[in-house]
Amino acid sequence: MKRLFALFLCGLMVASLAGCGSNDSSSSESSSASESVASEESSTDTSESSSSEESSAESSAFTFTDSLGREFTFEEPIETVAASGLLSQLVIYSLAPDTLVGWSNEWSEGAEKYIPEKYSSLPLIGQLYGSNTEMNPEQLMIADPDVVIDIGDSKDGIAEDLDALEEQTGIPFIHIDADMATMPECYTILGELLGMEEEAQVYADFCDSIYTRTLDIMEEVGDEKVSVLYLTGDTGTNVIAKGSYHAEIIDLVGDNLAVVDSPSSKGTGNETDIEQLMLWDPEVIFFSPDSGVYDTVADDPLWSGLQAIQSGRYYEVPIGPHNWMGFPPSIQRYLGMMWMTKILYPEQADFDIQAEVTRYYEMFYHYELTDEDYQELVANSLGKLE
Repeated sequence: MKRLFALFLCGLMVASLAGCGSNDSSSSESSSASESVASEESSTDTSESSSSEESSAESSAFTFTDSLGREFTFEEPIETVAASGLLSQLVIYSLAPDTLVGWSNEWSEGAEKYIPEKYSSLPLIGQLYGSNTEMNPEQLMIADPDVVIDIGDSKDGIAEDLDALEEQTGIPFIHIDADMATMPECYTILGELLGMEEEAQVYADFCDSIYTRTLDIMEEVGDEKVSVLYLTGDTGTNVIAKGSYHAEIIDLVGDNLAVVDSPSSKGTGNETDIEQLMLWDPEVIFFSPDSGVYDTVADDPLWSGLQAIQSGRYYEVPIGPHNWMGFPPSIQRYLGMMWMTKILYPEQADFDIQAEVTRYYEMFYHYELTDEDYQELVANSLGKLE
């Protein structure tokens, strides 16, 4: 992370130097001698106007303290925003899409169906942290947002990183903490920052209601959790291990049998083999949408010994525009919670999944999901429900 951050700072310096042109000193010397000091009457008018403008500016000025305790003062309402990464991008896009000046991450294939062209055509700025699509300093400077917003966990040294970036760019870099339990608070804070408190409360209430309902369902389930595995990789034999960063929803809703010595922090999971899968032998298997084996396991002798395959209790995770289980972790996890509880505990999860998913797409993607859209999304994901 520090190496990436250092490279980004170097890029900022290069972009700044490239943008500097030589000053033409003769221009000031050749200023017209006919320019004169304004008249006393004009000065009085200007003074009155300035006083009015200062009063207006004071009324719109506000202070904001981010999740790291760093205080910011803004003279005017925030109108333009850049996101530091995918989670920030999705949260900001849901609440205030018209404030975004660009994308931190490219949308997945097929996302153009859900993202209007006026948004999808925004420039790619890149992300601050992570191994994908490093932030482009030059593009950031061209976009010139009022703020850059980072949403997620508080990484080690993040306050120092963001302070240094603000000093280099003159752009405030703000961090807002967020995980599944605190996402409602994240929306509330973001709403305060952008002057969209009422709109943000709708999202905060939604996130709180889905998470609380999931906890209530799991309390009712108690010790009777269904045993599961989440499989990914080209051969479908990689597992998202219990306790790993990506297994939050899997561990919450199911009895994740994938216990390994060193859980991988990557979305590709831990490598295993079919023999190990047979030893775990879960009741339900969830296949990643990029595993490529969902359509073949039923006729494959190597897989036919697993009870989940024999009973038809295996499902491909829906995707569009992103993986519903939140790979990478994002607000898509609310879709994952709804979908997974409906699959595993249909009696306790007595809600209309289509209505819930339709509402989600309208709120978070500003897209009106049709019946055809919905059936396409869940074609391999709900069809085996009895």
